This record gives sequence, C-alpha cells and structure tokens, in this order.
Amino acid sequence: MIRTAVTLFLVCLMGFNFHNIQAQEVTIELGPEEIGLNETFSIKVTISNDKIKSYDEFPEITGFQKQGLSQSSSMNVINGQVTSTNSVIQYYKPARKGTFTLDAFTIKVNGSDVRSPGKTITVGDPRSSQRRSGAFDAFDDMFGRDRREEEPEFIEIEDDAFFASSVDKSEVFVGEGFNVSLAFYMSETNQAPFQFYEPGRQLDDILKKMKPSNAWEENFNITNIQPERVTINGKNWVKYKVYEATFFPFSDGEITIPSIAWEMIKYRVARNPTFFGSNRMEDFKTFYSSAKAVKVKPLPQHPLRNEVSVGVFQLRENIRETEAQTGEGFTYNFGISGEGNISAISPPRTKQIHKLNTFDPNVRQQINRGGGKVTGIKEYNYYLTVNEPGEVNLRDHFEWIYFNPVEARYDTLRPSAVINVVGESKVNQAISRQRLGGLYDLIEVESNKLSYQRYKYYFSIFINLLLLASVVLLAIMIIRKNSNG
Repeated sequence: MIRTAVTLFLVCLMGFNFHNIQAQEVTIELGPEEIGLNETFSIKVTISNDKIKSYDEFPEITGFQKQGLSQSSSMNVINGQVTSTNSVIQYYKPARKGTFTLDAFTIKVNGSDVRSPGKTITVGDPRSSQRRSGAFDAFDDMFGRDRREEEPEFIEIEDDAFFASSVDKSEVFVGEGFNVSLAFYMSETNQAPFQFYEPGRQLDDILKKMKPSNAWEENFNITNIQPERVTINGKNWVKYKVYEATFFPFSDGEITIPSIAWEMIKYRVARNPTFFGSNRMEDFKTFYSSAKAVKVKPLPQHPLRNEVSVGVFQLRENIRETEAQTGEGFTYNFGISGEGNISAISPPRTKQIHKLNTFDPNVRQQINRGGGKVTGIKEYNYYLTVNEPGEVNLRDHFEWIYFNPVEARYDTLRPSAVINVVGESKVNQAISRQRLGGLYDLIEVESNKLSYQRYKYYFSIFINLLLLASVVLLAIMIIRKNSNG
C-alpha cells in the first residue's frame, strides 16, 4: 500500500517537474575483484535520464562464459528534481579458478562510446552464499532495505520446443528437385519465453555448411519469419520456418544435409516478479536438427540423358494466325511450363525443313517458388517464314525431349499447330535476295583465264636458272677431279 502511494506521488512529480530532469550520463560498473567459483561477475552499463535504445555486444572475458543479460530501471526525487536510471547487466560465469584480466574496452551506448579501464578478476574456491549483483529496487534508499534481499532470483522454465530440418523426398533422379526446409517448432502449450537471435547471420553460416556443391539451389528467400500452425502426431505446434530451398542435383550419389545448430534467446523468469526492475533475464539455448540423406539415382540410358531437363512439363504453344502468305513472316511461341528446374530448360530441337526458315528466338522465363515446389514457364518466341505454298505441320519442325521422374521415362513435347500457307512460290526470290558470298562475290572481279597461265612466264625463268646452276656445278666438279688426278 505504501509502495503504491509513493509510486503515484513520484509519477505526479515527474508530470509537474519534467523540466528539472538532468542531462543523461552513461557509466560502466564492473563486478568485484574477487569472486567464488560458484558466483558470477557482471558488467553493468547505466544511463541516466534516458532509455537504453541500443548498445554494442559486451566484451568476452578469458576464463568466463556469458550467462545472459538483465535490465533494470530506477527513479529518484531529490529536492524536487526527478532523476531516472536504466541499466543493462551482462553476467559472466567463471569456468575455473585463477586470476584473469578484463582488458580495457569500449561499448557504444545510444550511439556514444563509453570506455572502461578493465579489471583483474581473481576466482577462488566456491562460497557458501553467492553474492548476487542484479537490479535494485527504486525504494531501496528510501526505506533503507538491503538491496541484495530484493534482487530477483531467475529460474529456467522447461520448454516444449525443437529445431528440425526436413526433406520431401528420400530418393530422386539426377536433375530432379527435392525440397529442404529448416524450422523452429514450439508446442501451443509451451510456457518458456523465446526470441529469435540474429537469424540472418546464423543462416549465412548454416548455408556455408549445408549447401551441396553438386546441386543447383532455388532459394525461397524467406524475409519474414511467420508463425504457422501445424499438427504432428496429433499434437498442435507453431512452426517458424527460417529457410526453404529446392536443390536440383547435377550427378548421382548421395546428398547429405548435416545436423544444424540453431541458437535461440531463451529468457529466465523471476521466481517472485516485482513491480520495478526486470522480471526476466536473457539467456541462450542451442537446438540441433538431425541429419538427412537423399539418394540421387542416374537417369536411364538415352542419347540425350546428359542434356535433357528433368521434371513434369507441358507444352503451351501460342500462335495468333494459322494462315500465312508465302514470303511473309509470322510469330510462333513454344512455351514449356511445369515443375522442375526452369532455369535449366534448353530450347527445343529444330529439324530443318526446306520450305520453313527459322530465326533465333526471344526467350522469357518466369519462376514461382511456393508450396514446397519450384514451378514456372520458359517461352521461346520464334519468327518464321515460309516460301512455298502448302500445309506446314510444326510438329515436323520442333520437338523438346525431357525426362519425367514421376513416370520414370523420357517424353517428347511436339506442337499441334498446322500452318496453311497460300500464295506463289518465293523460293527463287529468296535465293536471289540472299548474299551468297565467297566464290560468287569474286566472279565479276576475277580473270576468266586459267590461273596457271598468269605465272607461266616466271615459272619458265625459274626452271632455266635452276638448270644453268646445275650445269655450272657439274663443270666445277669435273675440273677439280682432273686437276687432282
């Protein structure tokens, strides 16, 4: 009752004397120089007349392990002036006895650097009663109570949660996709308070370890972790998916998804909650998923098995007109849609037909990632011309071969469109408009004489000089022989 009255009194003073609040000040308070092995050391950052909006990570101390964070706040009225303080405390648990050094360090609090000279800490034998350094009550000084008696005791609540990796297939063909997801699960009856801890940084480290080198990844790019209600073995859970992707293996063998470690902030709660100060303390817990293995089978023998796409696909052809004039062009869209590695889809194979001319296509693709699948469409937009009248069946010109993993067989997509071409034959005109190049370009500029006639005169002189040299050489050899004899 007295506490409630004083609280209301202080709130009223804050309302009427807000202009008297002093400027903010940031201080760092270090724990004692000597502690027992069963006690904790602490670093306390306190800011006056302001809230702690941001702060850097607390330093590591050799020989100690971080135990978690707690926050506290207080308010005082002195001579009509209202002052408030907010603190954040990092706890450290010693790992062994000895003397350890906390080097000088700097922490950025609310954008300002605060420096501490550090300290030497001596850890001795365990003590019978552990000194606790926590948040103090706003009424400690006013009522003369011992601060240590009011410090809350934080306890850990047993959780009902786990972290798991899952794959939708245990066996696939080369090129066939399988879905991988990582998720944190909490039962709907879970009472332990959790919070995600740097999921982006953790995922970067996880992908370096998990992503196979012999597979193409289609990442679903989860940017917001949203809760999803699921039922597992008749029990309701809340699922928080943190990563999802589909992998398309390049080669046969086995792909292993290793055990993944995932760290969560798990709060300890005060055994006896109070009106002032923090009623929970930040701690950490690491969950581990089980490893998964996916067997990758080779494709059946086929001349194109190293080139074909793998998936469940359909042909979506689009043509505006089924009649055309000879010599005039028209467009034809050969679209491949379905489930699979859309990025790896290659153009359809074309067979050369004498009366049909095909130009390089324009390509457009759309990839959809959702529902644990990668689907989409890849379109090849062709420009075609026909120079002879008649009926042109496009299935005789285009075909696309792929492997269907559901039916475990190769299949071929062929067009059904038939073009009716009318008009006079334009074959000769088409040839005349083409640049033949090469030999035909030289007809007008080259001589019509046989090529060896041009060099006959020079060839005759060369032969005569060669014969003359032979005669001279023979004469010299005869003269030398006679003189020696």
